Amino acid sequence: MTIRPLNDRVVVRPLTAETTTKSGIVLPSAAMKKPDRGEVVAVGGGVLTEEGVLKPLAIKPGDQVLFGKYPGFEVRNQDEDLLIMKADDILAIVESDDDDQEECAA
Repeated sequence: MTIRPLNDRVVVRPLTAETTTKSGIVLPSAAMKKPDRGEVVAVGGGVLTEEGVLKPLAIKPGDQVLFGKYPGFEVRNQDEDLLIMKADDILAIVESDDDDQEECAA
């Protein structure tokens, strides 16, 4: 099944939270916080301005984003948990620096 969001809605795949601490302690599910970061899977067509012009969203599929603690609602699609939220629920797009990519490769 394909989920195609409408208007200013965005489908986000939450990134899984760490299940162990840096020191190796395994965290029970009750101690883990809800994810606040995810990857955009699909975006709607945009929002109509007061002048009737369709303004596309600045977010695109593949972007990693930060969102609030209780955004939109959860959907299960093909054994995958997804979130459908308004574009306004997204706080920021996470951009990687070239330095970050070099550190990951090392």
